[in-house]
Amino acid sequence: MITVIATIQLKPGMRDAYLARVQQLVPEVLHEQGCLKYQPLIDADCSIDRLERNPDQVTLLEHWSSTGALEDHLRTPHIRSYRRDVEEWVESVTLRVLDTP
Repeated sequence: MITVIATIQLKPGMRDAYLARVQQLVPEVLHEQGCLKYQPLIDADCSIDRLERNPDQVTLLEHWSSTGALEDHLRTPHIRSYRRDVEEWVESVTLRVLDTP
């Protein structure tokens, strides 16, 4: 199983619009061959010491059956459309693709 952690840093004030667009995308991605999980996450409102919250960041947690399934996902029409739709809202994206040892 492959785990992807995508950290999306958004331009100030764009998180709600971004989350609305991602929520449209989630059902399509979950129907893809090899998708085990696709979940947008935001920083929790809690009082843990040294925890810095970022109101302009969304993390996507993804689980895929294989790297091939992940690569196929990146070529789907709905991902290409999503990227075009959100590109003006996004400052940067950091990807971590992890495997189980």
